[in-house]
Amino acid sequence: MTITGSEATTRRNQPAIPDSPAPPRPGGDVDDDGRSRGMFASLKIRNYRLFFGGQVISNVGTWMQRIAQDWLVFELSGYDPVALGVAVALQFMPTLLLSLWAGVLADRVDKRKLLIGIQAGVAVQALALGLLVLSGAAQLWQVYALAFVLGTLSALEVPTRQSFVSEMVGLDQAANAVALNSSIFNLARIVGPAIAGFAIVLVGTGWLFVANAVTTIAVIAGLALMNPAELYRAPAVARAKGQLREGLRYVRSRPDLMTIMVLVFFVSTFGITFFTSLAIVAANVFGTEADGYGMLSTLLAVGTFTGALLSARRASREGPSLRLLLISAAALGSVEFVGAFMPTYLAFGLALVPLGFATITFLTTANALVQTTVSAQMRGRVMGLYVLVLIGGNPIGGPMTGWMAETFGGRSPFYIGGAVALVAALVCGYLAHRARKRISAQVLPAG
Repeated sequence: MTITGSEATTRRNQPAIPDSPAPPRPGGDVDDDGRSRGMFASLKIRNYRLFFGGQVISNVGTWMQRIAQDWLVFELSGYDPVALGVAVALQFMPTLLLSLWAGVLADRVDKRKLLIGIQAGVAVQALALGLLVLSGAAQLWQVYALAFVLGTLSALEVPTRQSFVSEMVGLDQAANAVALNSSIFNLARIVGPAIAGFAIVLVGTGWLFVANAVTTIAVIAGLALMNPAELYRAPAVARAKGQLREGLRYVRSRPDLMTIMVLVFFVSTFGITFFTSLAIVAANVFGTEADGYGMLSTLLAVGTFTGALLSARRASREGPSLRLLLISAAALGSVEFVGAFMPTYLAFGLALVPLGFATITFLTTANALVQTTVSAQMRGRVMGLYVLVLIGGNPIGGPMTGWMAETFGGRSPFYIGGAVALVAALVCGYLAHRARKRISAQVLPAG
């Protein structure tokens, strides 16, 4: 069943209900409504446990490759920050072109099988890059080309994976599962960069790409071992013309979704650039090597991991809210701006902990709000748009970060990005407040 614009407006503040019957819940602590509670409530579901286990292993490899690729580009380019920005732009540019169509595809096909195919491609890409480096044949243009290939696969994978979360656990546990996904992603961000920083010094970058190819097998195995009968699937959307436009109209009819999309775009494009600019700060501001870069990434990840765990605990007790999203965006911008002016390496590193906390609270809240408030038949398309605004700004933010660092100094991406994020949060908060007042005035009886 397709939800029309008028139906979307009626259901604006109501969570979407899966169209297929939900499989029985496993036992455990539940509330009065039968909902499992606790920080790890989603892990009581077997299919999600398989997915979670694969992600624990694979995400470590992913972060090792991320650090290794950034450092490899830095080395091959003579430590040019603009070259690093170009690599980031090439990796995220496919999102601009493909994420909306990937959302349409996710609504049409078996998400689990699609994810298996995409992960196989990711493993091949990582192995190819590793072999090039180990053979001594790697050149900058080859790294750029393979970054674009990885970006293409990611553009297809991210909206599919994110919309698949609700199919594994159902809507009542979606927010908790989103937060747990963030926790393992950020636990890997602690472990992966720490390993990568020292491994690059000891053995170089090549073996880290090979390691990522091997760890990707864990994700493929977890997806293959799932029981499809226990998934919370909505009926597949039949192929038809205008489905992409229909998804965009659905979002446009929802002021709450529009607020989320606008805020996520500005914060992610201009505020959350520190995953790239950390390498610039480590090398060009504080004069450290790869191990210093890895340590800064680890300190940032301590904050994100802690924030993700607390988000999982909060999500098991209460749903996400637009108010929390706005507060976390304002906190992110404020901490990033202040942290940019920390005078020493240690002080700067410690400021990354609350920055990571605010960042992951913002991202998990935005993701959970979108996942839990849209129609099941629209989820893939809406998540495609969400991924577009979340990641699609990186082709702008990547080169912009390198240009700012080269022109205004290595700290500038932090204080400029923090200021933009803070202003975006304040403006969106004001507009959301006005929209609420307008809606309240419309429902009040005349006279």
